[in-house]
Amino acid sequence: MTLTDAIAANLLSPPILFFALGIIAALVKSDLKFPEAFYSALTIYLLTAIGFKGGVAIHEAGIDKVWKPALAAISLSALIPLWCFAVLRKPGKLPVPDAASIAAHFGSVSAVTFITAVNYLKSSGVPYEGFSSAFLAVMESPAIVVAVLLSKSGTKPSFHSLKPALHDAFLGRSVLLLVGALLVGWISGPPGLKSVEGLFVTPFFGVIALFLLEMGTVTGRRLGDLRKAGPFLLAFGIVAPLINGSLGALAGTAAGLSIGGSMLLATLAASASYIAAPAAMRMAIPEARPALSLATALGITFPFNIALGLPLYLAISKWCHHLLLP
Repeated sequence: MTLTDAIAANLLSPPILFFALGIIAALVKSDLKFPEAFYSALTIYLLTAIGFKGGVAIHEAGIDKVWKPALAAISLSALIPLWCFAVLRKPGKLPVPDAASIAAHFGSVSAVTFITAVNYLKSSGVPYEGFSSAFLAVMESPAIVVAVLLSKSGTKPSFHSLKPALHDAFLGRSVLLLVGALLVGWISGPPGLKSVEGLFVTPFFGVIALFLLEMGTVTGRRLGDLRKAGPFLLAFGIVAPLINGSLGALAGTAAGLSIGGSMLLATLAASASYIAAPAAMRMAIPEARPALSLATALGITFPFNIALGLPLYLAISKWCHHLLLP
């Protein structure tokens, strides 16, 4: 399958079509909107299922196979905000708070982008390491902490000023669910997965389609914010994920992951958070303008990644394996 065919197949997959339907619903000002409680339930379900199945996969693979790619994932999350901050500050000429906030969003990760990437690999018949969801769990926090420290550049940060961000970075809902469910899956192993297969395996991809429908409506309502982002952030929202995705593919290949596993790490590195990071930045850097961060992460990078980025990151991962491995 050529790259063009892969992109076309991804665009015509049910989750992406549901995402497009949500955008259309928002643009035509339909009253389509999920109740907040239902949206929260879908989020809890997806994060729990991802973490649990990842824990089972770690149980089967063993820690010795997981630690090296997990370390690569943590390193990526901590380093990506550094170059993003520098570019946003100098060529982008953004104030320190806005540059740090956007850097946090791009160093942290999007669970929905990851889930869509898993679905893409399965539909493409590309195998991947089941423990890859552990990368999602460990990449949420480092970027947030680094970005908060960057926002305090020129001042001496105190524990009191960092406490809100540290709490959200390590004890926020998404991190707690992912890490907690991962531990439950690791402890219970394959027998535990078999006992809840009807809940966490069979309905999983149908729930993804519903969630992307809602995300489409959210994205559609945010498209107006793109005017606030301006041409520089529009370009940054497309170029940054391509750079970060390439770094992720290289790191995954060097850490011994398969092509599919490297593609998932590339996707996580390329993604931008619009759940954990916004909550942490609102508390830790209140002077940052959330419209800029969300317009770039949700209005530009998220649709780019799920529509066009996934086939590109798979192609880049294949190229990295061809380049680095005999």
